[in-house]
Amino acid sequence: MPEPTKKDEPNGQPEESVAPESSGAPPPPEISLEVSPPPEAVAEGKEPVETDGKKPESTEPVPVQAVVAQEPCPAVNGSIQPQPGGVGVKEQAESANSTLKEEGTCSPPPPDDAKPAATTSSPTPQPDDSVPVPAMGRKDSVWSLGEGQAPDELDKPVDNPPLSTLLIERPLSGAVTVGGDITFVAKVEAKDLLRKPTIKWFKGKWMDLASKTGKHLQLKETFDRLTKVHTFEMHIIKAKDNYAGNYRCEVNYKDKFDSCSFDLEVKEAETGSQNIDIRSAFKRSSERQEDAGELDFSGLLKHREHKQQDDTPEVDVWEILKNARPDQYEKIAFMYGITDLRGLLKRLKKMPKEEKKLEAFAKKLDPAYQVDKGGKIRLVVDLADPTIELKWYKNGQEIRPSPNQRKYIFEHKGTQRIMVINNCSANDDAAYSVVAGDEKCSTELFVKELPVKIVKGIEPVKTTVNERIELECEVSEEGAQVKWLKNGVEVPTGVRSRYRVKCEGTKHFLVIDDASRDDTGTYSIMASGGTSEAHIQVDLKPLKVYQDLQDMTVLLGQPIKLHCEIYPGNVPGRWYRNGQLIQPSDRLNIIHRNKVHRLEIAASSLHDAGDYTFVPEGYSQSLSAKIHIIDPPRVLLDSLNFPDNTVTVVAGNKLRLEIPISGEPAPRVVWMKGERVILESGHRVHAETYSDHTSLTIEVTEREDTGNYKIVLQNEAGEATASVKIKVVDIPDPPEAPLVPVVGGDWCSMTWEPPKYDGGSPILGYYIERKKKQSSRWMRLNFDLIKETTFEPKKMIEGVPYEVRIFAVNAIGVSKPSEPSKAFTPLAVTSEPTMLVVDDVTDTTVTVKWRPPETIGAAGLDGYLVEYCVEGTNDWVISNKELTEKTRYTITGLSPGCKILVRVKAVNAAGASAPRTLQHAILVKEVVEPPKIRVPRHLKQTYTRKVGETVNLVVPFMGKPRPKVTWLKDGNPIEPSQVSIRNTDCDSIIFIRKAERSHSGKYDMTVQVENHVDTAILDIQIVDLPGPPQCVNIEDVWGGNVALVWTPPKDNGNAPITGYTIQKADKKTMEWFTCIEHYHRNCITITELVVGNEYFFRIFSENMCGLSETATQTKKSALIVKEGLQMKTQEYNDHDFKEAPKFTQPLINTFAVAGYNTTLNCSVRANPRPKVIWMKNKITIIDDPRYRMFSSQGVCTLEIRKPSPYDGGMYTCKAINELGEAQVDCKLEVKGGFTFYELMQRGVPLHLIDKYMTESKVVEQEK
Repeated sequence: MPEPTKKDEPNGQPEESVAPESSGAPPPPEISLEVSPPPEAVAEGKEPVETDGKKPESTEPVPVQAVVAQEPCPAVNGSIQPQPGGVGVKEQAESANSTLKEEGTCSPPPPDDAKPAATTSSPTPQPDDSVPVPAMGRKDSVWSLGEGQAPDELDKPVDNPPLSTLLIERPLSGAVTVGGDITFVAKVEAKDLLRKPTIKWFKGKWMDLASKTGKHLQLKETFDRLTKVHTFEMHIIKAKDNYAGNYRCEVNYKDKFDSCSFDLEVKEAETGSQNIDIRSAFKRSSERQEDAGELDFSGLLKHREHKQQDDTPEVDVWEILKNARPDQYEKIAFMYGITDLRGLLKRLKKMPKEEKKLEAFAKKLDPAYQVDKGGKIRLVVDLADPTIELKWYKNGQEIRPSPNQRKYIFEHKGTQRIMVINNCSANDDAAYSVVAGDEKCSTELFVKELPVKIVKGIEPVKTTVNERIELECEVSEEGAQVKWLKNGVEVPTGVRSRYRVKCEGTKHFLVIDDASRDDTGTYSIMASGGTSEAHIQVDLKPLKVYQDLQDMTVLLGQPIKLHCEIYPGNVPGRWYRNGQLIQPSDRLNIIHRNKVHRLEIAASSLHDAGDYTFVPEGYSQSLSAKIHIIDPPRVLLDSLNFPDNTVTVVAGNKLRLEIPISGEPAPRVVWMKGERVILESGHRVHAETYSDHTSLTIEVTEREDTGNYKIVLQNEAGEATASVKIKVVDIPDPPEAPLVPVVGGDWCSMTWEPPKYDGGSPILGYYIERKKKQSSRWMRLNFDLIKETTFEPKKMIEGVPYEVRIFAVNAIGVSKPSEPSKAFTPLAVTSEPTMLVVDDVTDTTVTVKWRPPETIGAAGLDGYLVEYCVEGTNDWVISNKELTEKTRYTITGLSPGCKILVRVKAVNAAGASAPRTLQHAILVKEVVEPPKIRVPRHLKQTYTRKVGETVNLVVPFMGKPRPKVTWLKDGNPIEPSQVSIRNTDCDSIIFIRKAERSHSGKYDMTVQVENHVDTAILDIQIVDLPGPPQCVNIEDVWGGNVALVWTPPKDNGNAPITGYTIQKADKKTMEWFTCIEHYHRNCITITELVVGNEYFFRIFSENMCGLSETATQTKKSALIVKEGLQMKTQEYNDHDFKEAPKFTQPLINTFAVAGYNTTLNCSVRANPRPKVIWMKNKITIIDDPRYRMFSSQGVCTLEIRKPSPYDGGMYTCKAINELGEAQVDCKLEVKGGFTFYELMQRGVPLHLIDKYMTESKVVEQEK
């Protein structure tokens, strides 16, 4: 509903302005009533009493102050806490018919049991002030549509606002006065929520109030576990003007969202009509605080608590100030002692100007009316203007006239407007209001119900059981509510109750169909206008016995039938045996037919014997009889469930054997073993007899107690015998010592015989223990019983002697241990030999080799046994009659062309190991293998040694049959006296005991097998000390400097000259001092010479072996002259160092092993620095991670990471600068190739694999 506007009239009463609804009619105002005290109470000075919603007892109308609410309630879902100073009611008699100063409109309140929506508080006025009263709804007010509403309006559906997805109750707009408190409430139902939702309070669009909490703002959350509802509250405490505005509440839960906006209006407190001592209120604060000039109500609250009436000023200064000119304000303030003139003027400026308003009602409704139920009431108002439109409302709903209904009648008599309500009922008990223009007045109608009186009371009844009782009562009004009671307690009248209540007009009945003695008592009926009671007496009918019960003696198992006849016949009864109630069952049947009562038992038992009694229900008289059961003696061995009536007991234990017996009377029992009678007075063995069983007790059982025992029973009905066998069992005897026939590396096999005596119980199994011979601690080997008489202990230490023993186990226990076995030592054969391969094959022999076993036990290894057999047979022939300790053996005497299988066994003291057999058969035929020289890596480059050192080179090769090896030096045969050469099947050794320079040269090695030849070249260089330089000359002398020039030595010692050492000596002393070492050039300038001295110079040559033995000295000396002499200088031309690339060290052919990194090295000289390019098979190598290229000081290196046969080929190093280019080549061959599958696993492309496989075939064919 839109919020109405508020206008102030001169008399201070706001006009009512209601926004139109969709139907065009103004919304009906809501009415709340507050009862004021009658004039008598005012005259006596009594406090006003508020009504609590109950109807007044007197029929006189009670004057009521009506508050017509026009503006919306401050907060429907909020609860505004009142301040200590409440709203006062003017205690004057004429105020009963006056309207209140503040009016407002609010929506219909919640149900009666709901909490009031909102209450406001305002500052406390003086006791005699006239202050507006807030709307207070009555607890019993009925908020519903009036009966005068048109029927078509009732049929229209009510438009409800759309339900929120989360909020079940939203905070609504509210109003509060300055300094008051207000609460806004939002509720969220949590039945479908797994956790608490998130709520946020905002002011405006963005201000989050969670950070603003304090003494003026509080947020509260509660949860009701019964209703599953979250309640969120926002409390505003001591509201200020700037708190007014729009607020918003937002609720979030996962993907659900809901929000609600509401407004808060903060009103100024009404001060125009209050008589306040402004002389004390507007005294300036001595501390000059910010609130100077504001009203301080603390003093007023204190005055109200003490009820001091003298605080009211005698002179109304406010009226004087309102009527005075502005230039007189200062004079008036000084006259009445007001010091804070500025605050006074501010407050005077804020005071609203009152405008007088004309009243629409000349006479209003009384505050309240009362009428009897069914009567008629007239509500009369007198209008000041008879032309004004008038509307009547009931509980806020408009009452409209209807031609077909005579409930409400509207009359016009001059200026009077009358509404007549006919046939008043409880629904007419409500609040009524009448609206004339913008004004309205209200009243409340109380409908008084007449008491219901009892016209004809109930009468006493006396009857017997099982009869029908009907109580009748007549009241003064049809449909009246009455209450039936029995002995002062309300009679239950539910569906399952034995009492029935019915009503026929004004008559009421209480019916009991089947009366019993419990129905005796005082019954009463209660109505609103009186009660009536009567006594009902229910007695038993007289009992007659036609046939009494008879005593019986019955044989056990025979049927029992008890019979009696009584009158009356429809009386039920109960049967008892020995005082215990008998219930019907499958074997026991209770029959009642008219007068006859029978008890039948199909088959009697001993428990059926006793005294039987029949008691008719409702009577103290009873019928009795005695039943006696007889039974011959019997021994009940079947109930013991002993197999073959045999009882087994462990020797040494106590045996108490209880045998059930039966017989009526109790039989005499005799126990016998053989011909010996067991007496009750025996010590170790004795018998006992009881009423239902007999027992045999043996205190300590022995093996001799085994045997048959006879039981004899006798009584008057006969004799019975039975036999029981007792078997005494014991632990078995220990077995004999076990035998250990087989011993392994960490195990053995043991056997034993069962014990001779099993203790009277079958052997369940055996426990085995072992220990080291030197130890005394036995260790159990099995925790589960072994039922066999063989066992294999494992996890023994090889080479350590052990002993084992046995325990026998039966159902009684474990026997003593057996004697330990003879000591045995575990020894294991070795594991099989490893890596058995064929080393060589000829036309008559096969040579195999292998490696020792991985595991050799404590028994060690004695040797190997080699066996072979012809393929297709299983006849293995031992090749070596005696064990061989070597891991290589040649099988001889074989037939050429046959195929054999070979296996090898390792033998020690424990025996032969498992054989290692070749996977494939060997063809006994010599295979021609082309020769192949495997030059070591250090021999692929020049092999350098000094003169006098030993040269010992081993060059391995391959080939079958044994290749022929020849050596040449520089194309000529080698002299055996100079160089020693020794050849074997797989390598060739060249040996020089003392090297000389003549041994330098290129040695050619040739390996030949039939028509296959392979060659290799070894470059051996023997170096010596170099000779001195040929000639040393003094080129020039100037200042302290001498220029020397010399020529290289004639003999460089078969090694490059690496430098020179220059020395000087003074002519006077001829002591030589070194000037410079490791000098590379052939000219030098010696500086820092002493002036006046004469010097000689000499130079040593140097190579890798060291300095030359002698030096070359200058023939002339150099004299260092004094200063002042002119030195003749020669012109010097700079040398041009530019040159085209030239490889000083070429690449050499290299053999690499697959999977191991290899490098290619060469050196180049060029100026300027050349660009180096590496190529493989004439293709430039660019950004390939498998290659790394280095270039430092002219040395070029190519590193190939983990090469494969694919990486083999022709490699080229090319150097280019602006003067030219040069290149060197070498061949790289990678040994240990890969298969097609291995190349595929390495990720090599298919076209490269195909190329590699093709090249490999071509190379093999060339070889």
